[in-house]
Order: sequence, then C-alpha cells, then structure tokens
Amino acid sequence: MPYFYNTPADQQAMLAAIGESSIEHLFDLVPRELRLARPLDLPPALSELELAQHMQELGAKNSHIGQKVCFLGGGAYDHFVPAVVDAIASRGEFYTSYTPYQPEVAQGNLQVMFEYQTLICQLTGMDVSNASLYDGGSAAAEAVLLAMSVTGRPKKVVVAAGVHPQYREILRTYFECIGAELVTVAAPSGVAAPADVVKAVDSETACVLVQHPNFFGCLEDVAGLAKIAHDAGALLVQSFDPISLGVLKRPGDLGADVAVAEGQSLGTPLLYGGPYLGIMACREQFVRRMPGRIAGQTVDRRGRRCWVLTLQTREQHIRREKATSNICTNQGLFALRAAIYLAEMGPQGLAETAELCVRKAHYARQRLTAGPRLQAAFNQPVFKEFVVRDAQGHVSELLRQALDAGYLAGIPLGQWYSDLVDCFLVTVTEKRTKAEIDGLAEVLSARRDTLAPLPQGRLAEGKV
Repeated sequence: MPYFYNTPADQQAMLAAIGESSIEHLFDLVPRELRLARPLDLPPALSELELAQHMQELGAKNSHIGQKVCFLGGGAYDHFVPAVVDAIASRGEFYTSYTPYQPEVAQGNLQVMFEYQTLICQLTGMDVSNASLYDGGSAAAEAVLLAMSVTGRPKKVVVAAGVHPQYREILRTYFECIGAELVTVAAPSGVAAPADVVKAVDSETACVLVQHPNFFGCLEDVAGLAKIAHDAGALLVQSFDPISLGVLKRPGDLGADVAVAEGQSLGTPLLYGGPYLGIMACREQFVRRMPGRIAGQTVDRRGRRCWVLTLQTREQHIRREKATSNICTNQGLFALRAAIYLAEMGPQGLAETAELCVRKAHYARQRLTAGPRLQAAFNQPVFKEFVVRDAQGHVSELLRQALDAGYLAGIPLGQWYSDLVDCFLVTVTEKRTKAEIDGLAEVLSARRDTLAPLPQGRLAEGKV
C-alpha cells in the first residue's frame, strides 16, 4: 500500500488549522509521568528506495499458491476468480465506501446489498438473507444465538463433530459468557450417526448444528437430522459450502431453519486466511431475530424504484433490549464480490464448477490411495475434500516432503482430532489439473531421496 508522509510544512499547516503551535501540546492531557521521555528505540530511518527494497526482501521469504500447487482447504479454498469480479469490485464507488451503516447510505450500495441478499436466498432456498456477517465462524455462532432466542432454550446446543473445529471453538468462547452447554456428537465414520444425535437432543436443546459437506468433506444426513431436531422442538442450523450447492440440495430443501456459510469461495482469493464473508439466511418467521441488517426494495414519492435499510438490529440503531446482536462488521466489499461472482457464473456455471470439484476430488482420492501407504480414512461420499490416513503415521514428514517438491498437500488433522493424528485433509478445486493430481500422488508415494522438485513456471494445465 503506498504511503505518503507528512512534511514539516504539512504538519505546521494542520496545527495552524486547529489552533495549536506544536504536536506536543496535543498530549497535554496525558500526565507527564506516563509519557516516554526519550526517542523510540528504532533503527535509523530508511529512504523510500531502501524501504521498498527491504520490504521486497521480506516478502520474498514467503511462498504463495502461484509458486506451489495448492491442495489446502478446511474453510479457505483456491477457487478460480473471474476477471469481472475484480473489475467491478475495484471501482471507486464501491471500493471506498464498502461498509457504511447510516440510513442515508448510497443507493448503489443499498442495491448491491439487496442483490446479494436475493442471490443468497436463491442459492440456499431460504426466505431471507441479511447483508452479510464477519466470517463463517461468527455466522455459525450468531445462528446458534438466534436459535436460542427463537426457541427460548438458552442452555444447550448439539453440534456434530464434523463441524469446522474452529467454528466450535468460537461457540465455546461465546458459551463461556452465557453458561450454555455445547454437546458434541462424535463422527467415527466421518459423519454424525442419527442415533447418536437422538440421544444428545432433548427438551432443553435449542438447535442442532451440522456442516454439509462437513469438515472432513463427507456428506451428512441433513434431512434426517432436521427431523430429529424438529421432533424435539429445536431448530436445525446448517453450515454449507456455497460451491457445493451447484450439485447438492439447498439447505432450505433439506429442512434447515438457518443456513450459514463462509463465503470466501464466491469470488475472493485466499488473502492470507481472511477474514472473509459470513453468509446467513433463514426462514421468514425468524427475520426479526437476525443479526446485522437487511436492505429492502421500495418506491420513492415519485414512484421510482429505490432501496432502503429495511431492518437494523444493532444496539446502535435500536433500543438495546430489542437488539439481537451488537455485531457491526458486515463484509460489504466481499458481499459485493460474491454477488458479482454468482451473477457471472449463473446456475450453469456454478453447477459446472461444482461438478469439476466432485470429479477431480474422487479421482484424487483414487490416485492417492492406490498405493500401500495411504488409505481413505472414511468410506463416505465426498464433495471436494477427503481425509487420507498415512499407514506409517508420519504426517508432518510426508507433508514436508510434498512441500519441498512444490505441493501444499493438505492439512494435518491431529491438531484438532486426537484419533486422526495419522490423517490429513486434501482439497481439490476446479483449478487442479490431472497432471497436478498425478504429480501429488507420485510425490506422496515416492521415497524422499528420489524426489525431484516441481519445476518453476508451471502452466495452468500442470505442464512445464
């Protein structure tokens, strides 16, 4: 990001404008004993040229997905971003005003919010969407709080072990303050068994939270779990992968009451891990319990179509006792990118992308598990991710071996699941080629002393 410093003349002009003679006078309210009475212990200043060279040297120490073949996932994915997304989202009208909260927000931004909400409702099969939240994890937590409010059951939530472990950590953090119980249903086969969910759900349960496809890439029985939740008077909250809805049934069609997602895959690059975009949609009867805000369409006094903020549930906007949440970061710029992506791809483009993910993931699972060392950890249908078990139990060494050869091969799961210390998660998006998948399979099955590094400057087809 370009940085332009203030010259001494600039500083004097600003001081004169506010009626002060020196910068030091601005700190008169700070007691002298609390002020630093010496210069900061910093190295000598660099010229602009020297600083630019220094930052380039630091940046060169990092590698990125343009240099490695990326099979990482777990919530952040290397999907293709059409050029039109950057072209529109980078326009100054959007780029400099992406998070306004006042009722007089520009009509262009309000229309974007409305279009985004419409697309999310069409995508999920739900009745209403808000104008985005912070990220997928906070969206899941906010959905659980909504369920507690709707059901009047603030004491217990049942969550499947296949829900992203970081989402479950966020929930635990929320629950420490409100004294609620988080009951986790194990997934030894890769998915939550309906019989185990039945045992966990009772009359105190506010909702069942399930991810589909789940963190392991497996497909859960959402419709069956929704019936279990509804029979107990609870809600069903589904966390979903937006790209998967190109081939899978929508949350609304599976019986979900609230649908949430991480929206990064809809037109946003990886960006060092986020934060990205929190998606939330629900049934119409829960609309006044939704956090954030909703943009609506109406007509002005001349009969022209226009847009307004229809619902604002932050405590800054309404009486605190009626506020549903004080969440105040809607990712407006990323919501814009998601709207552009969905409009550009359309139903056919999304279906083709999802089908490519499915086909390539199944091919990759077959190739990686063809040898004696690696096996599929779960015998379940998958979308674009799957878990691989290393028979030798040296996951870290295996992943390092792949990295040295130019492949980001997967995410070790032992950091979250004690029974999966010998496993790692592999993700295959539409960007991965047959040549890249075959190359990864060869690397993971080869002896370390026989590996040849991935040549630099590989083409999109995976050829050199």
